Amino acid sequence: MERTTLDGTWSLEAVTGPGQSAEHREPITAQVPGCVHTDLLRAGRIPDPFDGDGEAATQWIGDTVWRYRRTFDWTAPDESRHDLVAEGLDTLAAIELNGIVVATTANQHRSYRFPVGHLLRPGANELVITFDAPVPAAERLSALHGGELPHVNHHPYNALRKNASNFGWDWGVDVATSGIWKSIGIESWSGARIAAVRPLVDVDGTTGVLTAHIDVEYAGSTGSFSQAIGSAPVASAGGPVGTGLEARITLAPHPASAARPGPDTAPPVGRPDDADTADRVVGTRPVVTGPDVTTGSAVVRLEVPDVAVWWPRGEGDQPLYDVRVEVGDDVWNGRVGFRTVTLDTAADAGGAPFLLRVNGRPVMVRGANWIPDHAYLTEMTRERYADRIQDAVDANMNLLRIWGGGIYESDDLYDRCDELGILVWQDFLFACAAYAEEPWLADEVEPEVREAVTRLSPHPSLVVWNGNNENLVAYAEWGWRPSLVGRTWGNGYYRSLLPSIVAELDPTRPYTPGSPFSFDEYLTPNDQRNGSVHIWDVWNRLDYRAYADWEPRFVAEFGFQGPPAWSTLTAVVHDEPLDPDGHEMLVHQKADQGNRKLADGMRGHLPSPTSIEDWHFAAQLNQAHAIRFGMEWFRSRTPDNTGMVVWQLNDDWPVVSWALVDHAGIRKPVWYAVRQAYQPVLLTVQPSTGGQGGLDVVLVNASGASVADEVTVSRVAFDGTVLESSSFALAAAPADADRVQLPTSLAAPGSPGSEVLVVTGAGTRTVHDFAEVVDQALEPSPLRTDVTPTADGATVTVTATAYARDVSLFPDRVDAAARVDEGLVSLLPGETVTFTVTSAPGIAPDALVHPLVLRHGGSLLP
Repeated sequence: MERTTLDGTWSLEAVTGPGQSAEHREPITAQVPGCVHTDLLRAGRIPDPFDGDGEAATQWIGDTVWRYRRTFDWTAPDESRHDLVAEGLDTLAAIELNGIVVATTANQHRSYRFPVGHLLRPGANELVITFDAPVPAAERLSALHGGELPHVNHHPYNALRKNASNFGWDWGVDVATSGIWKSIGIESWSGARIAAVRPLVDVDGTTGVLTAHIDVEYAGSTGSFSQAIGSAPVASAGGPVGTGLEARITLAPHPASAARPGPDTAPPVGRPDDADTADRVVGTRPVVTGPDVTTGSAVVRLEVPDVAVWWPRGEGDQPLYDVRVEVGDDVWNGRVGFRTVTLDTAADAGGAPFLLRVNGRPVMVRGANWIPDHAYLTEMTRERYADRIQDAVDANMNLLRIWGGGIYESDDLYDRCDELGILVWQDFLFACAAYAEEPWLADEVEPEVREAVTRLSPHPSLVVWNGNNENLVAYAEWGWRPSLVGRTWGNGYYRSLLPSIVAELDPTRPYTPGSPFSFDEYLTPNDQRNGSVHIWDVWNRLDYRAYADWEPRFVAEFGFQGPPAWSTLTAVVHDEPLDPDGHEMLVHQKADQGNRKLADGMRGHLPSPTSIEDWHFAAQLNQAHAIRFGMEWFRSRTPDNTGMVVWQLNDDWPVVSWALVDHAGIRKPVWYAVRQAYQPVLLTVQPSTGGQGGLDVVLVNASGASVADEVTVSRVAFDGTVLESSSFALAAAPADADRVQLPTSLAAPGSPGSEVLVVTGAGTRTVHDFAEVVDQALEPSPLRTDVTPTADGATVTVTATAYARDVSLFPDRVDAAARVDEGLVSLLPGETVTFTVTSAPGIAPDALVHPLVLRHGGSLLP
């Protein structure tokens, strides 16, 4: 097979709509893959939509029809079939080759293949792709099919198979894009082509089982048809009968992967770090032609004795195996990891759990929700994916949930998760809206889903398919049912189509109809004692201490807002003076009444800020306190609670949001709180389960081994005096917890505002504050500092002279590129912490200890 790439330089022009001014009729240079917004930015035609109020100034782009054009020279390779392959078109596209319409497309989430050999000519050829304006198209399709179905936000995104958050969200910028967002080219081939491979795995004792399902297409047809890559082949007349072909599959340990056994597993055969000496397993099967004689298939089953088993992070290693499939002259290469996964939702005495098991072992989920990491999808590079996933790894996470309002992500994300042991929960792309089930939309859904399941099936990190985000609870509780008056709304997708496709193409993984979901037809989908829940009364209405009113089995969403880093915020907000309610600040606050909720959330916890600098730190600190409080409460209920997925890991533009890491890649204080709360072995102080007041110390164990230790609990005054101390033995098996009730002498402080509990043991330490910052007698200047320049930044050593709560360093205020390794450290008198700062050379040492750079809870007090 030969590929003629059509990536690179194209021309771009506005056709109709608001962008069809004299200026925009003049073509500009476009880069493919790319989108209209990035091309206009590069050409200097628009202000940056992320900056100031640029979002409003560029709304016309999504109302405009855009045309991409490219000429290319063609010399036909010595092959019989030539297909135009478009891996991603955003979204409603008309494709013309040399003036002839090849096809129209209507789905950003799938790829397309069209035979074009009969249209190509020697020498110059012209390819033109015209994209309908997405915003009016969504409105037009809604009106055409009975009016808008229920949806959140302000555009009817549910009328298109397009990234929903691209139309704006309560954390996202409204930049409805158009463009050729993935690679495009012409593939030339003869004989047979591998159309799809699904290498499904199982583990039987110590034997790995690989069952590879291989779909093959034969050359010879010149009819016009489209086929989503990886979906069921589409019939086309005129192809030859395939005879004598075999599918050959080769399996070998991946050279760069760790292949050490997980706990209690047999050692692997061969040396996976040496591909030349590692054992290989080879199998062949004849390809059986399909009834239309243009397609064929084969199923090859291989067994691997003493297989090296793939484990989630923290449970073992992540050995991977290379898979090579050959049919005729065509080759497919991929990777697999051998493991099993189940989801236990069977009713028990407390309701119904939501318990993932990998290789038979329960996994206590410590995860985060993932949104598209950039509003312009083509800006999401392999390096950017790696950075964000490293943020998850460093925060002690073991799962990412790919949220249904985004996209099926790049293999760059899943590959990295495979390598690092980060589990992936994959939503199908239906979010916060009702979706029509009539053919005008349903005909796009099935090939999209088939392609996604096929493409992602090799990844061992993928452990859950989920039907939708919040659509079931919206129908039950958000008032959709009476407004729908009998119209379809997506239930047939979630209860029939999607599970049937998963059962057909990927029966190795569990499927859930939605999130949240209670796994019982007679319960509300968000019942806390059954299945998964989303908790949004906290943040929207209630103080964060209301998390303790919940007793959930599994929390798939919960979150609390805070602003991005100071440098990230001030790079795009230019209000004079800077104010939380300034015009541009509110452009970068998308949540309904978001600033009021931030202010309400601080009340009773922190002093009312009197400056923009204090508002910024207080809002970030309160976000950190809220999330840590919720996480530790939920985890203290292990094993009844089996995990949580915080909203959200990342941002798609600079914005005040629930993210742990802002759009510039700066870890907010809440990220450090999550890292602490997600320690595999956690000590936390919680209300006693005895029901009569008091406090318990809880040892939570999410590691892969049993933990037993003597835990020391001390009540300490802010001047460092130990007022009371005792030790207790605690022990917990994996995926379990142990607790002890503290005596009153420890649990009841003489002066709550000037004492803390310090709990140490099991390789960790926690400091429990008896009072909120606003009620504590914290010193305003409790720190001594020493700054030492280094080759790539500096170290800042901080020593406490009195109790210092949540000591944090914000070097981005000095250098936007600076990063720090530590945050939210509470110190007793005489204790020290060293912050390591990486930045450009020449950073001024004194600047790193400025009162607005080195902060702590006491710095907010008057």
